[in-house]
Amino acid sequence: GSWGYQVSQYYSATSRYGTPQQLMKFVDTCHKNGIGVIIDFAFVHFVRDSYSLGNFDGTALYEYPPSDVSQSQWGSYNFNLSKGDVQSYLMSCAAFWLDVYHFDGIRMDAINNGIYWMGDKNRGVNDRSVDFFKKMNRNLNRDFKNVMLIAEDSSDYPNVTKPVEEGGLGFDYKWDMGWMNDTLKYMKIDPLWRRGSHNMVNWSMAYFYFERFILPLSHDEVVHGKATIVQKMFGGDYHNKFAQARVLYTYMMTHPGKKLNFMGNELGMFREWDETKELDWFLLNDFPMHKMFHDFFRDLNALTTKNPAFYEKDYEQDGFMWIDADNADENMYAYYRMTDGQKYAVVLNMSPVTRENFRMGLYDDCTLTEVFNTDSECYGGTGVVNPQPIKSEPICHNQWYHSAVFTLPPFGAVVFEVKITPKPKEETDSEEEAAPKTAKTAKTKKVTKKLPKE
Repeated sequence: GSWGYQVSQYYSATSRYGTPQQLMKFVDTCHKNGIGVIIDFAFVHFVRDSYSLGNFDGTALYEYPPSDVSQSQWGSYNFNLSKGDVQSYLMSCAAFWLDVYHFDGIRMDAINNGIYWMGDKNRGVNDRSVDFFKKMNRNLNRDFKNVMLIAEDSSDYPNVTKPVEEGGLGFDYKWDMGWMNDTLKYMKIDPLWRRGSHNMVNWSMAYFYFERFILPLSHDEVVHGKATIVQKMFGGDYHNKFAQARVLYTYMMTHPGKKLNFMGNELGMFREWDETKELDWFLLNDFPMHKMFHDFFRDLNALTTKNPAFYEKDYEQDGFMWIDADNADENMYAYYRMTDGQKYAVVLNMSPVTRENFRMGLYDDCTLTEVFNTDSECYGGTGVVNPQPIKSEPICHNQWYHSAVFTLPPFGAVVFEVKITPKPKEETDSEEEAAPKTAKTAKTKKVTKKLPKE
């Protein structure tokens, strides 16, 4: 069956979506219910079928003339983006779908195949294609102010999400394929040996602020024998696979950046996606573990969408801080997610060992209140939770001046709300006395920074 990536008629939607009027009504109905709709668009290549654009007038009008760059690795024709009429055709088409159908964004497929000749960095940059992306994004951003422009780009080409005026390609977001590959590889490793691959999980934050990334677990990861997300988890034990999947998704949803999760992942499906069949909805009624996994997803989504600390400063460095990025021996990671007036601590245990009396360093004198635990029995876990608030102690740990002791569940993730302890009045007074000097110093170092586009 077709996934829709080898397009023939760029101004016509497949009849599987109904008539044009029905598709327009669907998009508008989604908007009335607070749901945005993003169109997936192939700007780089098109289908070779005779009724399409290939050899349109008997010559290579839209594609490259026969050569080693005329066809993609998928057997489709590559658009010749150096030609003005081809550029005009594609830009007009993009504007058509946004203007007439009211789509909220465009996800642009295989952008790396346009940036580099045949997607191969060794063959060099296709400057004409790069110029086209800049021109198109500049025009779309001008004419459709709130539309999202998303690049599926697996390359390391710089400044993909930087504004065109600042030397970038002008996309709003870019898929973080490195995060996806590293994270899934890590989750397949025997926990006994995960310590040797610890950096697969913490590496993403080393480069994260170079672009505006989306973390994707897309359709590409659950087809062609790759196995579903739950199946990818290490081992053959049913309960441990779900436990690890809950940790994986908690890490994903609390990590900086926007998220993309393919349909069916929230059901914990064991059958790969098949475009000819509907999802395995029966799992929710017939298999309790899948129903609990679905409930876990619902609550995780609620946690991360209702609390601004998890999204408001996704692309600002003061929205994230590592608490412990290097605890490879215990397969453990911990970090803060923050915004003004709100702070959470996320702790991940990637091992099957329950960590009782686990001490973790903290930046603040504070109280930790557990608000989410993937090992809760209602999610199919073993019930290792922290029901009472936990007060930090003035005990140095892991280079932090404060620390707290709690229980970390096996293959578990815990999210704590952090309430900072008010400082005694005498400390506050002494800080206020020093304030004029601090303010003066800050004033001389003030930097004006343009806020990232949301």
